[in-house]
Amino acid sequence: MENKSTMNASLLFFSALFLVLVSCCSLSSCAADADHELRRLQHASAKADGSLSFLVVGDWGRRGTYNQSRVALQMGVVGEKLDIDFVISTGDNFYDDGLTGIDDPAFEESFSKIYTAPSLQKQWYNVLGNHDYRGNVQAQLSPVLTGLDGRWLSMRSFIVDAEIAEFFFVDTTPFADKYFTDPEDHVYDWSGILPRNEYLSNILKDVDSALKESNTKWKIVVGHHGIRSAGQHGDTAELVSQLLPILEANDVDLYINGHDHCLQHISTPNSPIQFLTSGGGSKAWRGVVMPYDPSEIKLYYDGQGFMSVQITPSQVDIAFYDVFGNVLHKWGTSKDLYSTTMYM
Repeated sequence: MENKSTMNASLLFFSALFLVLVSCCSLSSCAADADHELRRLQHASAKADGSLSFLVVGDWGRRGTYNQSRVALQMGVVGEKLDIDFVISTGDNFYDDGLTGIDDPAFEESFSKIYTAPSLQKQWYNVLGNHDYRGNVQAQLSPVLTGLDGRWLSMRSFIVDAEIAEFFFVDTTPFADKYFTDPEDHVYDWSGILPRNEYLSNILKDVDSALKESNTKWKIVVGHHGIRSAGQHGDTAELVSQLLPILEANDVDLYINGHDHCLQHISTPNSPIQFLTSGGGSKAWRGVVMPYDPSEIKLYYDGQGFMSVQITPSQVDIAFYDVFGNVLHKWGTSKDLYSTTMYM
């Protein structure tokens, strides 16, 4: 009887273990499949008039060094003044090589312990940068991190519907050919990306479809890599040829990115889109400016800082701040049913 009981207990144990393993495999499969879809999130404004305000910072995760902590301090000051609803990160969240796993102390040391101001205890919407792809990508996407810090939300590509504005977050790193053809000595985590052509095709199709279906007042697209940039990395040719035509055909108002470690505003006569770079979250001052038409560069600042955006149903106002909280540049546009006006 004792042997039979022991055998039954063993069978129950291994049966339970098998079910757990099957469940884990199924969840992993579902998660991988979900990475190829644009997920939609709702973010209703907490303000009575329905307006929105948020901050944008990129290229920041260096455990507080290279003035990351100073930028965070000024973000807290401006965030309180504007009563922000959320924060957007334009990627390269953890240097130099992303996270090693969900237990990597860099998450706390570069995020939770740095952005401590009361005004920054809001939702953070994060895209991945090329440095994030050098680590464990699934770790950054894991809900375990949200459990560690409830502000954290990171996906590959997704939509945030904030009623008067919709935000279309695009995973731009897989578009850049050089990470595949000439990775140098870096190792990239392409799990969930391959086959690459299919992945990129799905993104472009889904972004195009979502933009076409959108009837929001303001359409804002966020990615890590710049479409137009006078910084060290310059224009991203793959985005210019593949993504930009979709954005222009669907009346996108702003394209916001990081990647170049600077603050930048480019406005070209052949595109209605404003190209805004907020990549000054930590290490900057590269001293490199690519040849660009000076009339198209409304701001180029090579140092650290961040950006704010305020939105109402009829107006958008942006401002760029340096590490001391000084306003470097302001720009705005208003929109009604019939016309659009801009001011500097």
